[in-house]
Formats: sequence, C-alpha cells, structure tokens
Amino acid sequence: MHNILVTGGAGFIGSNFVHHVVGNTDATVTVLDKMTYAASSDALAGLPEDRVSLVVGDVADATVVDPLVAAHDAVVHFAAESHNDNSLRDPSPFIQTNLIGTFTLLEACRKADVRLHHVSTDEVYGDLELDDPKRFTEDTPYQPSSPYSASKAGSDHLVRAWVRSFGVRATISNCSNNYGPWQHIEKFIPRQITEVIEGRRPRLYGSGENVRDWIHTEDHSSAVLAILERGRIGETYLIGADGEKNNLEVVRLILRLMGRPEDDFEHVTDRAGHDLRYAIDSGKLRAELGWTPTYGDFEDGLAQTISWYEEHADWWRPHKQAVESAYAAKGQ
Repeated sequence: MHNILVTGGAGFIGSNFVHHVVGNTDATVTVLDKMTYAASSDALAGLPEDRVSLVVGDVADATVVDPLVAAHDAVVHFAAESHNDNSLRDPSPFIQTNLIGTFTLLEACRKADVRLHHVSTDEVYGDLELDDPKRFTEDTPYQPSSPYSASKAGSDHLVRAWVRSFGVRATISNCSNNYGPWQHIEKFIPRQITEVIEGRRPRLYGSGENVRDWIHTEDHSSAVLAILERGRIGETYLIGADGEKNNLEVVRLILRLMGRPEDDFEHVTDRAGHDLRYAIDSGKLRAELGWTPTYGDFEDGLAQTISWYEEHADWWRPHKQAVESAYAAKGQ
C-alpha cells in the first residue's frame, strides 16, 4: 500500500496516525478532513509536502469521496464525531458523520474495490461493572449507551454488512481511550492538564470511580497500521494496552506530576448515562499480528503528554475559555 487516504487525518488520533505512517513507511498520504472545531492543520505542519496532502471536505459528500477513494490503494477511516457530551446535547452531527459518512465511504470502496480499515471504539460494547473481572473481546455483544457509541456501533454493522453482501475488503478495530499530543482540550486528560497549567483546580465527574483503559495514541497508530498491512479481511481486532485507571487515579497522578497536592481538585456534576468501566482484551491482535504497545508505563506517557501541553499553550489556550464556559453552563 503506497497511497493511503486517511479520513479525519487532521484530528487527534488521525493526525498522529499520519505522522506514524510517514515515520514508519514509504507511503504517501492524502488527508480528507472537514476541519471542524476538533481538527487542526497545525497537527500536520512540518510533514513532507511531497508525501502528505490535505483535502478539506466532508466524508459524507460522495462527490468528494468517490474520486478520492478511487485514486488510492487503501483508506483508513478515522473521521467521526467523538465527544460524548456533545452527542447528548445534539446527536445530529454524530448520525450524519458517523453513519452517513461511513455509508458514503463504503459505497466508494465498493465501486472502486479499494481496501478499507474502519476505526471504531470500545464504547460500542457498553460498560462493565467495576468489580467485574471480564474484559471486552471481539465476541462481546454490542450494547451502546450514548448517541455517540450508538452511531459508532451502527457504522461497525454497516462495514460488516458491506463485507458480507458486497465483498468490500475491510477490517475493523475497536480501541480503548487514547491520550497524547494534539487532543482537543474538551477531552478528559487534556482538560485536567490545562486546568492545572492555568492555575485552577481539575474537575472530576461524580465520584471519579469510572474506569477507562488508557492507550497512548502512538500505540493505537502502530496497531492500526499492523491491521491495515496484515489483518485478515472481514475481521475485527480490539486494541488496548492494559491501561485501566479510574478517573480519580488519573487526576491525582496529573496533580502529582505537575507538583500540586493530589487532593487539589473539585467534584462536579456527573455526565448523564456515564459508563462505569471499559476494559480491552487485545489478545487476538497481539497473537495474530504480533503487535505490542511501546508505552507500557502510563505514568511515563502521561508525563510526556503534560510536557507537550505545557510547550504548546499557543495551540490550546485560544479555545480554553469557550470550552470551560460550556462545561460551566452544565455545572461541570
């Protein structure tokens, strides 16, 4: 695969994947991105112009998508609306991008017979009890809780249907929560880090017992590339790095790493329908494709992420007031 189309490639996870492809392959990359509030052209700055190009457009627009797909060897589909809180306020963009966008892309791949990898989330499986020893596997039944996770679950089902009904050459991955550079500050970890940088107290939803299975975005990128290159068509692979931490632990660790007392935070109103626990069993990916994460120590990865936000305040600070005003209106 020498010519890859990456949808959503100017967003957090997508842009990190583009950097990974440039650094680890000889492929050229075309980024298709609508450049919504969560995307950033800065995230692609400095990449070689002869290998990476940006097309501003909507993944749900067939007049844009069809010729782009036909001109590439493979498509990696990151484009999605992904913030749960936003999906509770207005689900319509999630239906349009996550469902109609995936449908549009599948039709383009079917017509041009182009390989597709669809990037999804572990949230399609719902949640686990805090004391449940089980983890999600590829066989766990879907039970989405929010408009966001329901839209991603629907897009996964579309991909499977197009594989079986039309022979589209596609794979799917469901990943746990990502952290790392270029993540919008509305998300949990960068919001807490930037609150501390601004001299304020982090804000913790509810009791903070909710558990997420954290993975550095660089490890997510290497897993997606492994699946694109060596994954079996029609298969689903779960991506995780054994990084279970509850939100209280993460906030305390951020405070400690940034030189503040570990109890210097505020409890705020919990999110409606807040899932309790996510946990990924990535055994299939590791055994079948030989993938292993490189960020085995969450504290080290988090410390690097804190340093990145400290060094890139000019990128996130112009958006900080609007983000916090929106949270404040909900008592969060």
